[in-house]
Amino acid sequence: GFTDHVALGNEEWNPWDADEKNELAASQQRFEANLKMIKYARSHLEQTSLRVQIWGKAAIGLYLWQHIFGGHLEPADETAQWREGSQKAGKTYFSFLTGPSVVPGYFSVEAEHVVLVLNGREPAKIAYATQWLHYAGTLMETRKIQHVAVVLLGNEQCNNAWIQPYLKRNGGFVNLLFVTYDYAFVNEEDIFQWPLGVATYRSFPVVEPSWSMLRDPRSYLCNFLGTVYQNSSRETLMEILKQDGLDKLCWIAAREQWQPQETNESFKNYQDALLQSDLTLCPVGINTECYRIYEACSYGSLPVIEDVMTPGDCGNSSMYHRAPLQLLKTMGAPFIFIKNWKELPAILEKEKKMSLQEKIQRRKKLLEWYRNFKAWMRQKFINTLENSFLPRDKG
Repeated sequence: GFTDHVALGNEEWNPWDADEKNELAASQQRFEANLKMIKYARSHLEQTSLRVQIWGKAAIGLYLWQHIFGGHLEPADETAQWREGSQKAGKTYFSFLTGPSVVPGYFSVEAEHVVLVLNGREPAKIAYATQWLHYAGTLMETRKIQHVAVVLLGNEQCNNAWIQPYLKRNGGFVNLLFVTYDYAFVNEEDIFQWPLGVATYRSFPVVEPSWSMLRDPRSYLCNFLGTVYQNSSRETLMEILKQDGLDKLCWIAAREQWQPQETNESFKNYQDALLQSDLTLCPVGINTECYRIYEACSYGSLPVIEDVMTPGDCGNSSMYHRAPLQLLKTMGAPFIFIKNWKELPAILEKEKKMSLQEKIQRRKKLLEWYRNFKAWMRQKFINTLENSFLPRDKG
């Protein structure tokens, strides 16, 4: 009866107690081991992932962030002094800063890797861009940052010699250069061609394709709203349009002087013209590549491009057998390329005979191509940064 008494007197007694204690200790150890693994994995992930700060000091930065990356900015107000956004992509955490208040030395540098978006189109812009490069150079010297890449709105005649000394290959500190237009020094190693994109400096929006954009009949065969320079192919274009009354079938608004700033009315007109015409005529300007090409794509209006090389130093290299517009051609842009505007009447004749169904299919192809093009540029940009900035595995 003694053992019974013990058993009854100690309700808590449990013959499995010792085993449970061991199990508890073992499970505690497993938990701590897992925690260690998670912490290790996280720190390892932090070692292999990048934090990249993009300093948007040219309007082309908005094309990169909002159109190619699909990123947002706070505040949404375009006139705000300071705007920022962030997103994770690949192994990289990107933050984007822009606005007049983003001034060298007056904001916190929160990443070891920096992408500088600069305008190198003319001497005054280059002087400003150089100040930013000197600032980045100082941060490199003081070990505040490790890597610098530059996205450059290049000169329309590809006179970008001023940036060359800053490149690492020439003894500078810039690891990577992404540059607009068919710059002869593009080599796909540390210098890459970058798309011009839409005119974000005129607040051209991110356009989401809609059912009506794809399906509705459009009132005009083609459009051209722009400046007609003396003795340019644009004069030829206007003459050809007037010859057969083709200008009646197209939305044509020519002006004699370029206007950098849009009025609300002129901008709405322009967007309506893109939305209401099947083709957008893209005569060459100082360069063959122009904002109009990308803006037409945004609205599913097929660019008809005058495919001729412009004077200057663009495309003069063995890499450029497809110049001009090497990047777009390499990416299989489904545009109409012509060598002379005399080809236009035949194109418009063909256009008149096309059924709405055929036009819908063509718009679908164009809008899909443009979406894929932006996604591809984003991926290429991320991969290029990661391959250049991440430490190589010592395999």
